[in-house]
Amino acid sequence: MHYVYIVRCSDDSLYTGYTIDIARRIDEHNNKKGAKCVMGKLPVKLAYEESYATIKEALKREKEIKSWPRNKKIDLINTCS
Repeated sequence: MHYVYIVRCSDDSLYTGYTIDIARRIDEHNNKKGAKCVMGKLPVKLAYEESYATIKEALKREKEIKSWPRNKKIDLINTCS
């Protein structure tokens, strides 16, 4: 499976990413092996995830979510909480 995820950083910012292993990716972020833009905002916590059968679908969705304003991402997170 391929996953699109949103993490909430310690400063309450949001980061959207793609992975094939969510637990490993969150661990990488929290051990400063993930995206540079979240390194100063640790720890991160998983706020949302979606799964896809293909990488193409997942990367298309990641790009879509990344283009959204913060309030739309929060609405997405809240509808699934």
